[in-house]
Amino acid sequence: MKKSRHALILRLIEQYNISTQDELLEKLLESGISVTQATVSRDIKELKLIKRPSSSGVYKYCVAESAASDEQNKHNSKYYTIFVQSVIFVDCAENICVLKCHTGTANAACAALDSLNFDNIVGTLAGDDTVFVLCRTAASAVETKEKMEKLLKF
Repeated sequence: MKKSRHALILRLIEQYNISTQDELLEKLLESGISVTQATVSRDIKELKLIKRPSSSGVYKYCVAESAASDEQNKHNSKYYTIFVQSVIFVDCAENICVLKCHTGTANAACAALDSLNFDNIVGTLAGDDTVFVLCRTAASAVETKEKMEKLLKF
């Protein structure tokens, strides 16, 4: 039973952009496998699944490729967590995106954003609760804002 469930999980994460345990649990239920969230959590650990950004910027489960990539993904996952827990609101005007953050977390959010290697970002500047993100063009600012909103799941 466990081996077949693991095989199904691997097929599901390959087939769909699954970014949460709840989404994985739902896909398993749709496939006729009834398990608890705790079982899904254990399966994720046993399969050594990691979250990696998809082409759209949203993090999704995938299989770790190697120990080196595991370390890089742990690094990215750490910054992703900092970013998501710090940022409250994202907006843009012309070629600048503005991130409003919880008081005292803008520097961490800014460092996290820099580490996530978004395209079209020229530079960032952080204050206490605000981050300015300078983008190459107005269009790239809108695209960057949308990517950040997907990460934040607005």
